[in-house]
Amino acid sequence: MKVRETNLPGVLLLEPKVFGDPRGFFKESWNRRTFADAGLNLEFVQDNLSFSRRGILRGLHFQNPNPQGKLVQALQGEVFDVAVDIRQGSPSFGQWFGALLSEDNHLQMYVPEGFAHGFCVLSETALFAYKCTDFYDPGAEFSLRYDDPEIGIAWPLTIPPTLSAKDEQAILLRDFPREALPVYPGP
Repeated sequence: MKVRETNLPGVLLLEPKVFGDPRGFFKESWNRRTFADAGLNLEFVQDNLSFSRRGILRGLHFQNPNPQGKLVQALQGEVFDVAVDIRQGSPSFGQWFGALLSEDNHLQMYVPEGFAHGFCVLSETALFAYKCTDFYDPGAEFSLRYDDPEIGIAWPLTIPPTLSAKDEQAILLRDFPREALPVYPGP
């Protein structure tokens, strides 16, 4: 597995070894030992799948308290996946990183605790998988506006996105009460 650092410390792009032949391919999408050898000693407690159509945008979501680290990948289709640093006091507060994840490139992204996460579907449909380090807690979940102008995410959308009611009600990062945002633990 190749691990690539991004402009946001802790947000990683992961490229698993893929073994292909005329029948298809085989890959390990998660192996505790391989990830630990790469410095990622992660404990996952929940797996999630979402199926979406072109133009669906999910996010930007985070939990506080009970933050979730997420290992994400597109099992089918193609998505543009985004992480935003929302940790108070972080040197990269309000900055984002995005990557194309697809069934063809097999890339995974690790989004650590303290980051908002979202994705938009670029293919006709997409099946998206998450491994999470904490359980879903609806009472601790928040939605950050996907189009917050101060963050300035360059979503590669050709049509206006379709949002959930919750994401339509999302607020700008500057409008979040400070107690709702996670705190940067320091270097």
